[in-house]
Amino acid sequence: MTDTPRHSLQDLLTLMAVLRDPGQGCPWDLKQDWDSIVPHTLEEAYEVADAIERRAYDELPGELGDLLFQVVYYSQFASEEGRFDFHDVVDTLTAKMIARHPHVFPEGTLLSRRQGIDATQVETAQVNSRWEALKAEERQSRQAVSVLDDIPRALPALSRAAKLTKRASRVGFDWPDARGVLDKIREELDEVEEALVAGDDAHAREEVGDLLFAVVNLARRLKADPEQALRATNAKFERRFRHVETALAQSGRTPDDASLEEMDGYWNDAKRLERYPQDS
Repeated sequence: MTDTPRHSLQDLLTLMAVLRDPGQGCPWDLKQDWDSIVPHTLEEAYEVADAIERRAYDELPGELGDLLFQVVYYSQFASEEGRFDFHDVVDTLTAKMIARHPHVFPEGTLLSRRQGIDATQVETAQVNSRWEALKAEERQSRQAVSVLDDIPRALPALSRAAKLTKRASRVGFDWPDARGVLDKIREELDEVEEALVAGDDAHAREEVGDLLFAVVNLARRLKADPEQALRATNAKFERRFRHVETALAQSGRTPDDASLEEMDGYWNDAKRLERYPQDS
């Protein structure tokens, strides 16, 4: 441990206020607004996920800090406009979490935790049921018309599809088992093929969307997060293709110089080495 004084949350809030100060702030920060920061927020969230998936825990403090800075940024905008400030964000979040965990805070306050309530005695199914009931009450208080109303449109398409189908399933709009989803995937794949045979590329693109949506449904039924599943496959593809490039480079060539059959052979080598690393 170091004796160097550590910066506090208040230091961070002060820094943000200075960056946005018209007299002494940073020109770039002064130009930002609600909309211009959104892409940075999404990027920072993905960088946190990437560090976790790579188990790069030494990078996480920095990545989590970058994500926290986004919250501070929005809070500064709101404070300047007289809407709310960072402390309102913390208060709202804490109150919501207490309300959603009555099995942990039965008296509706953090102080009740001192009473020694054992949350492990509450069944997980009960917790999940209560959580969803409370979220439904929150949607009703916001006068939401549909059970889908509060699913963010800015979510990645795979994640949003999973949330849409999960929310619909809670009101009974779902297949009874995974077999029904598999049948739907086959149906959508047939429709893609029919559109391609007919030479209707526009319709084929639409059907590919339907196919992806059905596959997301299957991922949900298997309790797999589709974004995480696809990121894992992306990483696997990248590993194997880099192996193909490396193997070709050993003979002074690139993929442009090789046949598909040769590259496919190196690809299969990469698959075999992943399964049987002792053969390397």
